[in-house]
Amino acid sequence: MPQNEHIELHRKRHGYRLDHWERQRKREARLPHKQAAHARKLRGLKAKMYNKKRYNEKVQMKKTIRMHEEKTSKQKGDQPKLEGAVPAYLLDRQEVNRAKVLSNMIKQKRKEKAGKWDVPVPQVKPISEDEMFKVLKTGKRQKKQWKRMVTKVTYVGEDFTRKPPKYERFIRPTGLRFKKAHVTHPELKSTFHLDILGVKKNPQSPMYTSLGVITKGTIIEVNVSELGLVTQTGRVVYGKYAQVKNNPENDGCINAVLLT
Repeated sequence: MPQNEHIELHRKRHGYRLDHWERQRKREARLPHKQAAHARKLRGLKAKMYNKKRYNEKVQMKKTIRMHEEKTSKQKGDQPKLEGAVPAYLLDRQEVNRAKVLSNMIKQKRKEKAGKWDVPVPQVKPISEDEMFKVLKTGKRQKKQWKRMVTKVTYVGEDFTRKPPKYERFIRPTGLRFKKAHVTHPELKSTFHLDILGVKKNPQSPMYTSLGVITKGTIIEVNVSELGLVTQTGRVVYGKYAQVKNNPENDGCINAVLLT
């Protein structure tokens, strides 16, 4: 193993700090202020080069945001039939209506890249770490408190293997591991018992997403091959995203709505 990857190795063994993602969010929030202060100090050719670089970055960012938004364009519609003679200045006119250009498939792909969906539960109540994790005391005299037990429903893959208990920091109890979910199709108005393929995004924290924690508002991927859904090209859809609408740890099951 290369000598310069000791940080990655430590993270693989012990995971991130509990406040890692919060610190990273604050660091990113401070970044524009630091860049602006740096730009004000520059003079001459360095200032020109730096401003040109920042301008290109902003242009690229605006293009990305515009791509993620739903676009509309003007299309020519059918002209209503008029009774009687039409004046010459009205012959070239045609009624213009606004129609969506992007097909559903392309819009879905772009929303997945942007991490944005039209979800049934847009906002969720934040969950504190004290509620999410239970502190486990270890060691000969029960003085070590670095282990955490997840108190919410989780999903782990089929080929999941636990770490040795001595090195396992986050413990996901077997009784709270779920493999199936009750998924409702909004258009068919029917519910199916489908296999879970993975946890796409937990709105509480990226750490909960990596741990596979499922709470209210979590986006999960489910196996919809048995529903017989096909794409516009005729291929069978294997996996689709669904959002959890209940509190699984209270109800003992996962109820979700398919995102269309």
